[in-house]
Amino acid sequence: MLGAGSAQAADLLDLNYRPLAGKTEVNLEKQYGGKVLLVVNTASKCGFTPQYEALEGLQTRYAARGFSVLGFPSNDFKGQEPGSEKEIQEFCTLTYGVKFPMFQKVQVTGTDATPLYQRLTAATGVAPGWNFHKYLLSRDGRVVAQFSSKVKPDDKQLVAAIERELSVAPAKR
Repeated sequence: MLGAGSAQAADLLDLNYRPLAGKTEVNLEKQYGGKVLLVVNTASKCGFTPQYEALEGLQTRYAARGFSVLGFPSNDFKGQEPGSEKEIQEFCTLTYGVKFPMFQKVQVTGTDATPLYQRLTAATGVAPGWNFHKYLLSRDGRVVAQFSSKVKPDDKQLVAAIERELSVAPAKR
């Protein structure tokens, strides 16, 4: 149910997004392909906002092993991300020390969801129900798990899933 075929996996990340408050888009597949990824829709004024700290902890702990958190701010849920991208960037950096990659503000649900979230939802059958929903992608770009907002980034099951994916050798590129 959570896996996607390899043809779909190659396409999942072949999308361009701007880094938060940046001007030049990057292709997610070219930039992050071959890494284990945790894709998270974020918000600055949410009860789950303190998860930024644990997300940064995962980034710090596993980056050298080929892991990255990718954050996508969204104002989809009760207007909890109302600021500009510059304001979001300053908040994340100054309040939580976020250094993991953050991207442009997007919609993550409904017919106007950005293509990445359309693909994540199609692959899992689960759209984000709130801020800080997490999708775990394998090195080959398949969605291997998804976790609700209530699951903290340092949850034993989530960490075990990351470690399981990191134990799989990267494919020759």
